[in-house]
Amino acid sequence: MGYPFASALVTGASSGIGEVMVDLLADAGVPTVVVARRRDRLEELARRHDGIEVLAADLTTDAGQQLVAERVTSAEEPVDLVVNNAGFGTNGVFHELDVDRLTDEVELNVAALTRLSHVALATMVPRRRGWLLNVSSIAGFQAAPRLAVYAATKAYVTSLTESLHEEVAGTGVKVSALCPGLTRTEFQQVSSTDHYADTFPDFVWTSPEQVARAGLDGVAKGRALIVPGVIYKGVAAAAGVTPRGLARKLSGLVQRG
Repeated sequence: MGYPFASALVTGASSGIGEVMVDLLADAGVPTVVVARRRDRLEELARRHDGIEVLAADLTTDAGQQLVAERVTSAEEPVDLVVNNAGFGTNGVFHELDVDRLTDEVELNVAALTRLSHVALATMVPRRRGWLLNVSSIAGFQAAPRLAVYAATKAYVTSLTESLHEEVAGTGVKVSALCPGLTRTEFQQVSSTDHYADTFPDFVWTSPEQVARAGLDGVAKGRALIVPGVIYKGVAAAAGVTPRGLARKLSGLVQRG
């Protein structure tokens, strides 16, 4: 399909949902800046597609965030669409986990996303054109014992993005949150949840292609919340009416299972 974006920047572009988004944008002829720590993965994308600009950056650092922020605000090479996709999770009992890893998780999932969202809107709103897609998670709709920090960061992402969606209404800028459920990517390996991922039936999994396509289509249409998959649309709807205590217990049972 065609997209309304003349250019894009995607963080976390080296694998999973971000990589598929880059494929879709490139196939649609949208020049895209690809951002991740792993330069070799980004250069492979550049070999695969025309119109790819490689920007290797570690978004857990101030220097990495500043590098990407400067690219987003470039007047000579403006960016129409910013996708904040970079993020990771950590599985385990909160007090037993490495606090430095948790701090990096918050820095990437929350601080870097907030900074890049700010510079994106500060650049887009005055020119009355732009799209911002923040990748959240269905985990942000309820507590997630053993993924406590991840769920908390994604609750922040969803809340922030919904607020920004309303703030910029009428400016010509669209802001959306993409909230996928279980999706087979490197997330399971990085978050140490791959040991129980196979216990979930196939029908609850969405593919990176399904999620990426839904995200790009949804932000192009200006949707505030994008939840791919019928099952997860139901989960998101139920989260608003299920008593919080019951939701906590059910989530804990799923994690222990």
